[in-house]
Parts: sequence; structure tokens; C-alpha cells
Amino acid sequence: MNTIEVEGRRVAPSKVVCVGRNYVEHIEELGNELPESMVVFLKPNSAITDRLMSGPFERHYEAEICFVVGHGEFCGVGFGLDLTKRALQSQLKSKGLPWERSKAFDGAAVLGRFVSLASPEETLSLELEIDGERRQFGTTHEMIYPPALILKEIGSFMTLEEGDVVMTGTPKGVGLVSSGAAFVGRIRSEGKLLTEESWRAV
Repeated sequence: MNTIEVEGRRVAPSKVVCVGRNYVEHIEELGNELPESMVVFLKPNSAITDRLMSGPFERHYEAEICFVVGHGEFCGVGFGLDLTKRALQSQLKSKGLPWERSKAFDGAAVLGRFVSLASPEETLSLELEIDGERRQFGTTHEMIYPPALILKEIGSFMTLEEGDVVMTGTPKGVGLVSSGAAFVGRIRSEGKLLTEESWRAV
């Protein structure tokens, strides 16, 4: 089983639960429709990695605020990249088929370290820089479904096990992962830096 780091401990999530279309401007940049209800899809444990791969096929990055589950609550927060085979996803969506081939492949959930979270109600923000240029920025206030509502909605139909990860959606600015590009992701609470991660795409 693949693992993540939570306050210095190694934890093996049973799954990664992802929320799609949670920022209005990202929905608009991809030409999608506003969802009538929360969009949820899964990535298996085999998708979890701490390496950022650019190939052998095209991969698009989506920076996300991620939570780890403990005792039925969001107990920690970290920065993650939801990787997508965008062209394949578009083909599958046009045919009304599931997204797994474009979203749940090995290495599709690039996760950094998780740090303790005082309360999921605190205002969190994410920032992604690529080669020193800011590409994505978003806050929990901009989410259509904020963290507390995400937890409640997922729990209404699915059991979240200890150590499971929830990815909460991405703001505008997604793009292609290029070999050699330097990625730096940050999560802040009320402006205070909580965690910072860096990867170089290979």
C-alpha cells in the first residue's frame, strides 16, 4: 500500500476521494456546466505518489487543498496535485463514460505532507508556482462546496476510513506538466504558511 506523511507518521489511505467542479472560474475555463450536486470521483491507493511525472503520456496538473481523515473528521491538511489525462478525459466525457482511465491511473495523486488542522472552518488558501510564476490561487471561501459540507456530503453515502484523503477541487489555471518544470505548492491558514511542497517534474 502507498503511504502519505501525517505529522511525521506514515499512513496508508484506503482511497482518495476527489471533488470535481468546486471553483466557478475553473468550471468556466474548461467550458463545463455548473453541477446541480457535488461531483465526486475516486482515486485508488495505487494512484498515490510523492513524485511528479510528466510522461509517458500528457498529464495536466490541478492544484488542490487536501484533507486527511481522522476519527470521522478532517484532522490534517496538505497540498496535492490531481493529475489528469485531459484529452482522454474529454473523449470519455463526450461518450458519457466514466473518468477512471483519465483520473485514477498510477501516480495520478501527487500528495505532500499533511499537518495538523485546528479546525476545518478556518480560512485556507492554496498557491501553486511553476518555475517561479504563480499559476493557481484559491481559497476555501471561493469553493462552491466548502470543507464542512464536503465532509457531510461524502459521509452521507460513503464511509471515510482513517487516513483517507479528500481532494477538494482546483481553482482556475490548470495546465500541462512539462518535464523539468519546478513546482512549488503552499497551503496557508489566515495568511500563515502551514506547509510548502516542491517537486521537479521528470
